[in-house]
Amino acid sequence: MTEKMFNVGKIINTHGIRGEVKVLRISDFDERFEVGGTLFLVKENEAPIELEINSHRVHKGFDLLQFKGIDNISDVEHYKGAFLKITEGQLTDLEEDEYYYHEIIGCDVYLLSGEKIGVIKEILSPGANDVWVMKQEKGKDVLIPYIEEIVKQVDVAANKVIIEPMEGLLD
Repeated sequence: MTEKMFNVGKIINTHGIRGEVKVLRISDFDERFEVGGTLFLVKENEAPIELEINSHRVHKGFDLLQFKGIDNISDVEHYKGAFLKITEGQLTDLEEDEYYYHEIIGCDVYLLSGEKIGVIKEILSPGANDVWVMKQEKGKDVLIPYIEEIVKQVDVAANKVIIEPMEGLLD
């Protein structure tokens, strides 16, 4: 039985000639990319490759990683488009009222009245608080700030989020 794995980043390109890769981060845990940490490179239809992080820096909003034993661009060229994942055992314990992205994405969104209005399809992290992108039953996507005033209840077990939209949010 293989352990469940979760995305923490996607390799979008190589960087320089010394084996660094440019990573689009899909996690808001900085420690995912700490030097000495382990990530699994996963490409479609291939067995995961275990990699140890040798160096990490942030450049123009992207994480640049270099892995132990890999110091040449030709060693990482074929990594483009692959996901970097962690195992379930590497998940961090969360505080109450904290959730993993994979727990929120796909949740149905309801109003306090019980009316279903959409599904969470993506999470953005623009700054102070996350913003949940909701695909409405009909109409355009709506951005829901993850703040107490709006998000009233999150029940990941029931795959359900209840919100109280402020004036104009759903227009």
